[in-house]
This record gives sequence, structure tokens and C-alpha cells, in this order.
Amino acid sequence: MKYTTIQQHEGQHAISLMCRALSVSRSGYGHWKRRKPSVRAQENMQLDVKIHDVFHAQKGRAGAPRIAQVLCNQGMPVSKHRVAKRMQQQGLVAKAGRKFKATTNSKHNLPVAENLLEQNFYAAKPNQKWVSDITYIETREGWLYLAVVMDLHSRLVVGWSMSDRMSKTLVMDALKMALWRRKMPRNVIVHSDRGSQYCSHAYQRLLQKHALVCSMSKKGDCYDNAAMESWNHSLKVESIHGEHFATRAEAMAAVFEYIDIYYNRQRLHSFLGYLSPEAFEAQKVS
Repeated sequence: MKYTTIQQHEGQHAISLMCRALSVSRSGYGHWKRRKPSVRAQENMQLDVKIHDVFHAQKGRAGAPRIAQVLCNQGMPVSKHRVAKRMQQQGLVAKAGRKFKATTNSKHNLPVAENLLEQNFYAAKPNQKWVSDITYIETREGWLYLAVVMDLHSRLVVGWSMSDRMSKTLVMDALKMALWRRKMPRNVIVHSDRGSQYCSHAYQRLLQKHALVCSMSKKGDCYDNAAMESWNHSLKVESIHGEHFATRAEAMAAVFEYIDIYYNRQRLHSFLGYLSPEAFEAQKVS
């Protein structure tokens, strides 16, 4: 690896200086350069370039399993274990996880709905079951709140809304987008937590107007909306954590890029057999 590092930086620094810094001899480096690399070493060099390109194209969001699948899709079959080893050799580490607290307030006297999902997050076809939640993003201007609606069939994000206020309008706008994008389906189970925004009379009237069926998690049980919690976690880890947004507009742009460009269209989902949500739905149609 030391010789490879020197070779990569030839022309930028003096070879003798780099050899001293890395505690190798100039003659040893010269001998290494003249030696023909093995077939495996050549394959690894080609693989390293491919892994590097995929890793950075996905902004460090993908780990070894997803990168291996991307390479397989590109006609370069490789195991996730070999990708993991080559990533380690290059110092490539996917963005790490971190826990985030819940956002909505369930301490209210508004009516709540029955839990119709009972932690069954499988849907045989689109527009059977949607899940929704609110999360938040810190900016120097203050909090930006994001409401999302996801179809459990394909894990496609079908509606979202952002605002500087965590209001009933926020969740209603996300639901309206979902209805519009899905061509006004009826009898969809729409599941959420017991937050006051979802229990509000205005939100409930919107559900009734479009013949949607309300479902809510049991009090204090995050597992009742686990699919949505998992999505929130992916957003924070893959797009938000480590970023410093000066304005809400900057954060909004990052969220839009994550949802509409990366997550829905490009992110390979293990639940979907390593297809993106859009590719999974397109496959079902064809």
C-alpha cells in the first residue's frame, strides 16, 4: 500500500521525500514499479477504481452490500465481502448511524384511531398501506420540519412537505401530494403515530374526504411505525448527519435531492431484492 500511495502521488511530490516519509527505500520502490503485478493485483486495482467511483457517486451513503449489487448490475460480479475488504484498504467508510429522538407530541385529548397494521408492513400491491411521520432538520435559521408519506408496497416516498412549523398543515400537505401523485386512490390505510397533527380534526376530515382509512400506533410504541422510523434514520444518516445547513432553503434542497433523485430512483433496498423503489414498481407493472 505504501508503494501504491507513492505511485498515486508521483508528480505532486518528490519520490525521495515520499519514500523517507513512508519509511521505504527508493530502490525498493523502483523494484516494485518494474515488477509486473499479479492478475489478482491488477483485478483489485480495477475493482478499487470502480468501488471508489460508486462510493463517491452515492456521496458515501452506500456500504459494501449495496456497492457490490451496483457493480453486479454493471456486469462486474463481486461479493460484498471482497468489496468490504477493498473499501477498508482504501479507507472508504459509509456514513455511520446515530439515534434521533421522536418529534410529534402525543399528549393531547384528541380522538385516536385503532392500530390496523399491527406491525405488518407488507403490502401486496401499491396504495394498500401508506405510513407517515414527521422528522426534523437543524439549520442556523432554526428547525426545518419534514412530513413524509411512504407506500409500504415499494417503500416509495409518494408525498412530502417541509415547513418551519410542525403543524397540521405540514402533514396535510404531504398527504395531498401523495394523493395527487397516486391519482387519488381510495380505501388506502394511512398509518401514523398519535401526534396531535395526525389526530387534528382538519387532518381527519381530509382522510374522510378521500375515503382513506386511518390507523395509528399504540402509545409510545416506536415499533408500530418501524418502516417509517427506518426511513427517517436512513435520511438522517445518508443525507443530514455531518452537514451544516446555513438556511432552511439549503436543507430543503438536500432533502429534495435525497428523496426524489437518490432514494426513490437510485437507492437499492434490501427489502426489494436490491432494487430501487421506482425500479421495483416498474418491474411489477411490466
